[in-house]
Amino acid sequence: MHSPLSRQLLSQYDSAYDPDVSSSVAGGGALVGLFLTLGIVYFAIMMFGVFNIRVPAEGWAPEGFDPATVKQKPLMTTANVSAANAIKTPQFWLLWVVLFCNVTAGIGILEQASPMIQDFFRGADGKSSVAVAAAAGFVGLLSIFNMAGRFGWSSTSDVIGRKPMYTIYLGIGIIAYFLLATVGHNNTAIFVLLAAVIISFYGGGFATVPAYLRDLFGGFQVGAIHGRLLTAWSAAGIAGPLIVNGFLDKEGKPGTLTAAAYRPALFTMVGVLAVGLVANLLIRQVSDRFHEKSESTLEAAR
Repeated sequence: MHSPLSRQLLSQYDSAYDPDVSSSVAGGGALVGLFLTLGIVYFAIMMFGVFNIRVPAEGWAPEGFDPATVKQKPLMTTANVSAANAIKTPQFWLLWVVLFCNVTAGIGILEQASPMIQDFFRGADGKSSVAVAAAAGFVGLLSIFNMAGRFGWSSTSDVIGRKPMYTIYLGIGIIAYFLLATVGHNNTAIFVLLAAVIISFYGGGFATVPAYLRDLFGGFQVGAIHGRLLTAWSAAGIAGPLIVNGFLDKEGKPGTLTAAAYRPALFTMVGVLAVGLVANLLIRQVSDRFHEKSESTLEAAR
């Protein structure tokens, strides 16, 4: 599975190193060029963050900010939970399931985006009304919605709260996947809109989860807790493609199928999102017995 950026780079490098090889089959030179390019780009981005992001000075607050005016939101604790204690709580594992389900569903679309849109609009003559170039543009559009979801939906969660935001991700995601499976093949615009909404929720879920963890467990070791939670993303990165490809492999090769071949996988994703929705609804505040007992304990840990 490749990201849209890596797919584009693979195509470019593969053509450069071996013009006779199809762009869908990466040669050794293409992979070397791909990873070198990605490494340089990612290093530059990370170094930008290293030199620009700083922890605010103790006691700093934006000009005119009055903490007394901030309304306490449900599930937002003022206590702190250590990383060791966090994984002992049901809240951590419920949120693990939530993230796993949200990511699994998102990758289910992203992993097969280009052949999927071509297959959904394939006529009886075996030809798709969606050109290869248009399908590539669709993948790029999904990347934009992925990014936009990270900014837009996570910002929305600051207003309505994390739990309601994930209820939207998962609840509307269920509807979007169902509609994609049942009516998505009728109109290209509807297909693109539904897929874009699903991918925006995928990106938004990633951006919202650190704040969700902060609300539940406090800021004491939230980075370490987040690292443990990201095992859900790793598992979903395996499960999502396995689910989709498992169904599609029985039908043939993506890029030569029809919309009907995708429906079992899409309906499975509806079920996956339903499991995540139930897990999110079960999340409550963390019990006091998991909280760090005193400020001196926190200072000693620092």
